This record gives sequence, C-alpha cells and structure tokens, in this order.
Amino acid sequence: MNQSTKGFTLIELMIVTAIVGLVSGIATARFAVSQARSKQSEASTNLKAMFAAEKAFSAEKGRFSSFVHEIGFSPERNNRYAYWVGPGTTLTERNDATGKEVATPDDVGINYDSSKYGTAYPFDSLTTTAPATACTTTVPGLFIDADGGPAWSGIANGQLDDDATTDIWTISTVNRIAATTMICDSSGQHNPAGVPLVESNDVTR
Repeated sequence: MNQSTKGFTLIELMIVTAIVGLVSGIATARFAVSQARSKQSEASTNLKAMFAAEKAFSAEKGRFSSFVHEIGFSPERNNRYAYWVGPGTTLTERNDATGKEVATPDDVGINYDSSKYGTAYPFDSLTTTAPATACTTTVPGLFIDADGGPAWSGIANGQLDDDATTDIWTISTVNRIAATTMICDSSGQHNPAGVPLVESNDVTR
C-alpha cells in the first residue's frame, strides 16, 4: 500500500516566516517602550523625595531652599536624570567611579551619574542648565504663586534612549494646569501639588 506524505510548500513557509517576523518585531517594539517607561519611575520617585525634603525643610525653617544639600536631597547613584531644586548651573557632579561626589554648599542640583552613563551622545544633551519646559514654563527654585505666597518647583531631566530628545519632569508646591499645546506631553492635565508631571516624554518622542 502506497503512503503519500504531504509537506509544506515554499510559499507556505515564506508566509509563516513573515508572520513570525512581524509578531517578533511588534513584541520587540513593545518591550522597548515598556523598558523605557520603567526607567521613568526614577524621575517620579526622586521628585517626590525632593518635594518631601523641601516641604520638611520649609516646615522647620519657615522658607523654601534652592540648595540641594541644604534640604538633604541625594538620590541613589546610577541616576540617569539630572535634578534641580533651584536655578543655576552648579550641580553636584557624579563622575567618580569610586562613588565619591564633587559637591559644594551652593549646589542647586544633582547631575546625572556620568561615571555610569558617560558624557558622549546622547547623554551630552543633558546639560548643567535646567531645561525649558513646554507645559508649565517651570523654572526650578522659588517663586510667588497666584495668591502672592512663596512657592517652589523642581525639575528632572533624563535620557531614556539613543536620540537627542530628553525626558523632562517637574513638581511644584502649587496646583497647576498643563498648557494645551502640541509640544506638551501632558497637554491640559490638572497637576496637583506634589505630583510629578511629565512635560516632555522621551518614550513617545
């Protein structure tokens, strides 16, 4: 008795290969986005810690501070974001592989950990100047709120991928509404005091 076996044709194999490639590409892209979003948790967590430190300092001293070491804010090393609690360019440098920092009492922030991430592209786009913000025109440090009282804002600027766009987050002691504009990644959102707001989302840019 003759038995015939039927295998796959070349066209069938090509179709299956194409489908597997397509699914693999989609999964890879989604994984990359998920990985980038997980990196953003650093900015959110550290800005909340910065806010808590600023509020505690204010409760004790009766004023806000623009100096990072005065309020005791010091995020863990390996930070891919730079942080500002006040205006200026004097940041605590983290460029020593031994874990030492180059700090001064006048530091207005903490620079990203260049001993881990280096200073070449794309991290060279993280400068020592706080970035301009699109949603809230936030400037780090002290300001007077709409009611005429003292207020404070902080900024985080980080690099999540391999392009020049950076990830910008802000936090403030006042309630805010993000501007309604195409370049604002939190366009129109109500932002309560003490809640980090993403203004330029490097995951989607």
